[in-house]
Amino acid sequence: MTKPNVAVIYGGDSSEYVISVQSGQNVFKSIDPELFNPWMVEMKGLDWKVVQDEKEIADVNKQDFSFSLNNEKVKFDYAYIIIHGTPGEDGILQGYFDLLKVPYSTCGVHSSALTFNKYYCSNYLKNFDIPMAKSVRLMKGTDIDSVALIADLGLPVFVKPNAGGSSFGITKVKEEGELQAAIEKAWEESDEALVEEFVGGTEFTCGLVKMKEKEFIFPVTEVLPKKEFFDFEAKYTKGMTDEITPARISPELTQKCQQLASKVYDLCNCRGIVRVDFILKNGVFYFLEANTTPGMTATSFIPQQIEAMNMSLKEMLSMIIKDGLS
Repeated sequence: MTKPNVAVIYGGDSSEYVISVQSGQNVFKSIDPELFNPWMVEMKGLDWKVVQDEKEIADVNKQDFSFSLNNEKVKFDYAYIIIHGTPGEDGILQGYFDLLKVPYSTCGVHSSALTFNKYYCSNYLKNFDIPMAKSVRLMKGTDIDSVALIADLGLPVFVKPNAGGSSFGITKVKEEGELQAAIEKAWEESDEALVEEFVGGTEFTCGLVKMKEKEFIFPVTEVLPKKEFFDFEAKYTKGMTDEITPARISPELTQKCQQLASKVYDLCNCRGIVRVDFILKNGVFYFLEANTTPGMTATSFIPQQIEAMNMSLKEMLSMIIKDGLS
């Protein structure tokens, strides 16, 4: 029987391109070559290419998601999407694969678009009594009334891009005079900025995946950044954050966090591996965001959590790909 061709799709058009490359390499080397033929596919704008040993070997035919090698056509049977940010996390690529009827690893179009837009996602989840910080959305170019914002949300506040991934453009604002610059910084990453009330506590994150026959809710990770908050540098610079898996909380709190992550997953109609982030304050987990193409570098949370379950990333990916192809 011929092995299915699996495209590991990385790259994308956001500030997180470099992290996506690292995630893609780790996923590629973790796919079982005895079960699948994995291929690295780099996407940047309309430039889609198949890469082998860091060299481009073919262009991707976008009409049917295939490529030619040695005069033979190779058609991809499955797409493992590991693009952080657009177009892999916001539903755009998912719509393309839905049109071609190519199965893929992530949430569908609506779920991806919803979870990528922090404001829409939070407002939707509020209907189901999911605790979260209060926030205000500001469209690019609108007038900023710092006094009114602070009267509403207090100080400090977090300012972040509304649609974006890996902690780019985030500022913790402690004084009114810093607010304008922080909002403009967020607008560089997204046309919408969120100003969010500060919830003081410890950050926790929980990954999970639900397939047709089985589901895994991963151990919870405790996140202790050495900087003031978990920004891009804290997330991706070795030694800048202590990440403890499983988290040093009671079994009851662990279960509470896992159940809330599972509830968010179901309410947002997620698919594939998703990571849900929370802040724990006074025994309550406050929802931060759902990441539908979470980092998969060797040091990322998800591989750590899978390892803590005494499973290998290879085993997990095999199950997910088989499930998608079934």
